[in-house]
Amino acid sequence: MDLTGATWRTATRSGNTDCVEVADNLPDVVAVRDSKDRQGPVLAFTPQTWQTFVGQVKRR
Repeated sequence: MDLTGATWRTATRSGNTDCVEVADNLPDVVAVRDSKDRQGPVLAFTPQTWQTFVGQVKRR
């Protein structure tokens, strides 16, 4: 997976704590990584799967 153009962001509520980072500007994929290990593994989701996940988390 080519992440060259990824624009990574953290949740606004994370403050200065370690968190996950999300790149949702890539075509057909939402990438997620650990902010403490930016060179480490990346999880990749389809935009629909990511939206479903975020929607479920917001309901809790």
